[in-house]
Amino acid sequence: MLTHSTARVLEPGDLDAALAVLNSDPVANAFVTSRVNVAGLDPWRLGGEMWGWYAAGKLTSLCYAGANLVPICATSEAVASFAERARRSGRRCSSIVGPAEATAELWSRLEPHWGPAREVRRRQPLMATRALPADIAPDPLVRRVRKDEMEVIMPACVAMFTEEVGVSPLAGDGGLLYQARVAELVSTGRAFARIEDGEVVFKAEIGAVTRHSCQIQGVWVAPSHRGRRLSESGMAAVLHYALRDIAPVVSLYVNDFNTPARAAYHRVGFTEVGAFMSVLF
Repeated sequence: MLTHSTARVLEPGDLDAALAVLNSDPVANAFVTSRVNVAGLDPWRLGGEMWGWYAAGKLTSLCYAGANLVPICATSEAVASFAERARRSGRRCSSIVGPAEATAELWSRLEPHWGPAREVRRRQPLMATRALPADIAPDPLVRRVRKDEMEVIMPACVAMFTEEVGVSPLAGDGGLLYQARVAELVSTGRAFARIEDGEVVFKAEIGAVTRHSCQIQGVWVAPSHRGRRLSESGMAAVLHYALRDIAPVVSLYVNDFNTPARAAYHRVGFTEVGAFMSVLF
């Protein structure tokens, strides 16, 4: 038993303690919790290490160190420890993302060593809802994407990613990993779209899933169809599937400068429950 404040890489035997920390904030921690539920804490299956911070012998804070660096329930002491470990290891992630306060502190410690970042998004409202909107009808044409529609959905996914992140997901490995991720979402029934004459008009996916909550991602409307409020009726349809089939709480996070999207999500019933921050490399 650890009796002082310290940090270490967690092992499979630490799973229950790690889940206790993750489940203390099921909405904010949905992304990492969903990965841990599937892969446990084995780094090979998890796709990265899970660092743990112990205070007085109790695990109180985590940091997922994989393709993303994600502080979880991280106190200032924990952030300092995680930053030092990350600095020594060197940057292996493509982004730092998580609750705004801890992520800002983590980045302030790492920026002298890892900076400059390609982009820093300091406030991304985290929004959630438990209910369908009362006055917006779900779009009846939004449905689950079929497995034989990968060639139809992929261009829309690539367009959304490039527009949102600023780089193409096809760079590097030619998009193999990204295509595999999209295929996984389609095969598990978590990719939704309105498709007209072979064109994706609206799309969204449910990326992270736990028994407590799920998180919508990749919301996109084709440029030629914007201004028709399709995002609202489309999101209402995705909410219908999510709340009925997947989890009792649905969340998402959005850039604070994306005023139209924030307004649309508010109209569909989402309310702000926190804020994220992202550092993109």
